[in-house]
Amino acid sequence: VHLVESGGGLVQVGGSLRLSCTASGRTFSTFVMAWFRQAPGEERKFVSHISETGDYRYYADSVKGRFTISRDNNKNTTYLQMDTLKPEDTAVYYCAADPDGILARTAPYYDYWGQGTQVTVSS
Repeated sequence: VHLVESGGGLVQVGGSLRLSCTASGRTFSTFVMAWFRQAPGEERKFVSHISETGDYRYYADSVKGRFTISRDNNKNTTYLQMDTLKPEDTAVYYCAADPDGILARTAPYYDYWGQGTQVTVSS
C-alpha cells in the first residue's frame, strides 16, 4: 500500500487548508484511515480517524469543531479539511492506514504511512 499526501502549505491564522491522501495497492475501502501530525521536537500525535465506510469519525480535542475528516472510496482518497487554523496546528501531517479495523488513536496500530505534508500557520 502506498499513501501520498498533498495539500499542505503556508496559511495565515484563521485560514483553511484541505489535505488529501490517496492510496494505491490494496482495497482502500477496507482500511481505517487516520491523520496524525508531528511538530518539531514533539512526538507524532493523533488528529482524527474515519471508519472504512465513513460512518464513524473521531477527533482529538485540540481539533474538534475545526477539522473534518472524510473519505471517498471511489477515489481511494481521504481528506482532512482544516478550518480556523491556529499557529499550534503547525506540523507535518501524515495519513495512515490500518487494514485491521481497530480505530486506534496511537501510531503503532497503523501499518501504512504517507511521507507527510508540511502545514505552517503564520500569525
